Amino acid sequence: MEQGILLSGDKLDFMIKGVFSYEICGQTVWITTSHVCILIVMLVLMGFALAANRAMKHATEVPGTFQNIVELIVEMLDNMANGVMGKYGVRFRNYIGTIFIFILVSNISGLFGLRAPTADYGTTLALGLITFVIIHFVQFRHNSLKTIWVDMCSPLPPWLPIWFPINLISEIAVPISLSLRLFANVLSGTIMMALIYGLLGWIATIWPAALHVYFDLFSGAIQTYVFCMLTMTYITNAYPSED
Repeated sequence: MEQGILLSGDKLDFMIKGVFSYEICGQTVWITTSHVCILIVMLVLMGFALAANRAMKHATEVPGTFQNIVELIVEMLDNMANGVMGKYGVRFRNYIGTIFIFILVSNISGLFGLRAPTADYGTTLALGLITFVIIHFVQFRHNSLKTIWVDMCSPLPPWLPIWFPINLISEIAVPISLSLRLFANVLSGTIMMALIYGLLGWIATIWPAALHVYFDLFSGAIQTYVFCMLTMTYITNAYPSED
């Protein structure tokens, strides 16, 4: 698990590393830096959720700073879900809000010295597969098998399923494209910052802060928004069209 690249004799360490391992059913299972960073992000979010729940239980008519922040976050996420998904937004705002906050905090965790969990394809693929399952759960629950078959054979008639394999591949590609887009963008920023720190050493103590703002904060926020927007679009399209 000890991996990296060598440039000018220095080891630039941006790869996933094994922290410790254990044996289960004759197989070696590794706990990696990605698992540790995910755990840290989850603990931070759980702490924030508990504090937010306590603040809202004791909400005052004139809200304080923390209550204002919580209400602003909830209102923003609700508006985003309702704006894209319409009447279906109420059903999925909790899921969209959860993945939005998790991905955003994961993406910007590099600002605090962590390796972004979303720079691990195992993390982004899991998020993509969850979305994939929800999409097809909605599709099979709210559409008849005949409607699904017609859509899979489109644009040709259902009795001529030449396009079925192509449409099937496009469906399978949804979680792969979602996960790869997020993973590649976050990993590229991680590699760029590792190269800068590895090549410049102590010289890169202050000025790369501007690059952190771009790669971790700005780019991280954009990728979070793109992932959630595509997720909402795919789920909404899984519902039957209303003519």
